[in-house]
Amino acid sequence: MTDRTPGNVGALILGGAHGALAMARSLGRHGISVGFVTENQLITQHSRYVRFSTTWAGANGDSAAAKLLEIGRRYGLAGWVLLPGGDTETLMIARHRDELASFFRVTTPDWNTAQWALDKHLTYQRADALGIAHPQTYHPADRQEVADLDCRFPLVLKPATRLEDNAFTLGKAWRVDNKAALLSRYDQAVAVTGGATNIVLQELIPGGGASQFSYAALWDRGQPVVSLVARRLRQYPIEFGYTSTFVETIENAEVEAPAVRFLQSLDYSGLVEIEFKYDNRTQQYMMLDANIRCWTWIALGHRAGLDFPYLLWQLATGQPVIPGKARAGVAWMHFSRDLVAALQEMKAGRMLPIDYLRTLRASTEFAALAFDDPLPGILDLPLLVARVLTRRVPLLMRGLKQRIARRRGSSLSDAATRLHP
Repeated sequence: MTDRTPGNVGALILGGAHGALAMARSLGRHGISVGFVTENQLITQHSRYVRFSTTWAGANGDSAAAKLLEIGRRYGLAGWVLLPGGDTETLMIARHRDELASFFRVTTPDWNTAQWALDKHLTYQRADALGIAHPQTYHPADRQEVADLDCRFPLVLKPATRLEDNAFTLGKAWRVDNKAALLSRYDQAVAVTGGATNIVLQELIPGGGASQFSYAALWDRGQPVVSLVARRLRQYPIEFGYTSTFVETIENAEVEAPAVRFLQSLDYSGLVEIEFKYDNRTQQYMMLDANIRCWTWIALGHRAGLDFPYLLWQLATGQPVIPGKARAGVAWMHFSRDLVAALQEMKAGRMLPIDYLRTLRASTEFAALAFDDPLPGILDLPLLVARVLTRRVPLLMRGLKQRIARRRGSSLSDAATRLHP
């Protein structure tokens, strides 16, 4: 069995893309051995700080925890810190925490706590109980409830959980501007998810990336250890960001206060990022999501004086961590996507070229580019294109085929009705 003293404890990262890469770099720069287990995310395995990587079938299914333990035994990882990089991996660890904690040092809370972040139905229920503002949200049980809904448009359809990859979960949010579009999109979501239980309808808060904020932190037993508040200035796509592309640290107590209230109610421990959007109509910060694993721009913490992955590793290995907050005015950028987002913002008339050039002069951490670890930055764009072609496009095509088949079936049913009234 591996020596469990802190100096010999490595970290096993499970899934994730640029957030996982940031964790690997953070830990590797501190001399900590890093392993990476992935289903289809490739960029992290090319980091010089990853000692070994292996592939598996993914975190879905009842056997995933057993397979992860098998990997741990195969590589001699007893006592290593287990770090999820994505929602599916986080959910699996939460549901099998006791089993996995018998071998690994687990940083993810158990399901009783994790469910309040991983299931948006429960997230908004908790927010209501705590008096935390969030957009008007609906949880229809079936199509008839959607048809009867008395609501204000535009709305967005969001997956309540991200248990698997499909056109709906990859899209993150689908906008609808009227009842006909709502019913059409609802039918598409049901077709790819297999039912209505994973669908949330929510009022769309107006405003772009400049209206979006996050509270990001490391907590221990119901109290914050280190934290920052960030403005997610740009995202891609620009309307519903699948990922943030330019993020900067700021000071904002109005974002911090409700996030702290939410996490204290859970007696929370671990990494967390809670997303908000400012509603100019009500002059309130509306809670959108809670992520209880590494986030895409977690490397921003290092630039702002808080090395989140290393601090988490220290807590997991029983070492003291000095409480603190990040300094304001530093930034993180995913350059290849941010350039596209900035061009779209300029086309929409919301940004001038000089504004974009000013952001390039900020003290900036990059998503993939790093002088001491160049290969992921070189491969970032080719791997992104390959992933879109091999993963996202087939899923989107599958959703389109299901939609066509459903319409065809409806047309045949209508024809049969006309023939046999």
